[in-house]
Amino acid sequence: MLDQLISLIAGHAVTRPGAAVIVVLSAFVASRVARVVSRRLIRRLASRSLRNGSSVPGLWRARSRRIGDETREAREQRRRQRIDAASRMVSHLVSVVIWLVALIVVFNVLRVDPAFFISSAGFVGAGLAIGGQHKVSDYLTGLSVLFEDRYGVGDLIEADIGWSLPIRGVVDHVGLFSTRVRAADSTLHLPNSSLVNVRNLSQEPSSVELSVRVPEDADADDVAQMLKRLAGSDGLTDIVFVGDLDASANGVGEVQVRASTAGDLDPLRRAALVDRAESALRS
Repeated sequence: MLDQLISLIAGHAVTRPGAAVIVVLSAFVASRVARVVSRRLIRRLASRSLRNGSSVPGLWRARSRRIGDETREAREQRRRQRIDAASRMVSHLVSVVIWLVALIVVFNVLRVDPAFFISSAGFVGAGLAIGGQHKVSDYLTGLSVLFEDRYGVGDLIEADIGWSLPIRGVVDHVGLFSTRVRAADSTLHLPNSSLVNVRNLSQEPSSVELSVRVPEDADADDVAQMLKRLAGSDGLTDIVFVGDLDASANGVGEVQVRASTAGDLDPLRRAALVDRAESALRS
């Protein structure tokens, strides 16, 4: 079908070089439109997730609390920074796909065998393949950083990138292929793939308070031990306690527990944990 369409264009409308030019111009326009559409789509989906729940559920929620009295405005600013960076990266990916398809179509229009270029300039293809492999790794790592909220603009990080000492600095920009980090004496431009093992010194555990009803034969220590056993169990695999649990009885058949968790617990997750703990203590 593609060959018939090309023959129709080349035989009745324009020459084959002209058709190739039309394909290139069409790819240019399509890539521009795709960039705008993909960015607006991602931002709209993220904004809709914000309107649907105060805890910003889903992919774009702030997964880790930052050290200090972080306001809702600061969390929203970091979220928007991640959305803008991710939409930019996705739009570039769409553009690359469009241009690859256009290149294949141009080869078909001009009746050029791509094997000719591969065989006559194999060393160039090998060089591009090796360089492209690293770029793809940097690109995918950058997407993972944004989606998983490993670090963001303004975070203080420490990473071992193979130098004599780990590097430490404040993240200034997360790009398509590299991250800019401002250290005490210089600015570092690092490939995203080199920042695999990172300590985010700006993230802190989230605090949570639980009120657990207990039978007469259970005390605060029993509650603390039960909560530790339930964390990470079936149905509660996303709950991870950090450090010890501060449990104390309030004298009315309830135990108040203060703890730190690796991520924020929404009301539904807290209620599920408390219900499981109360059922286990009664059995």
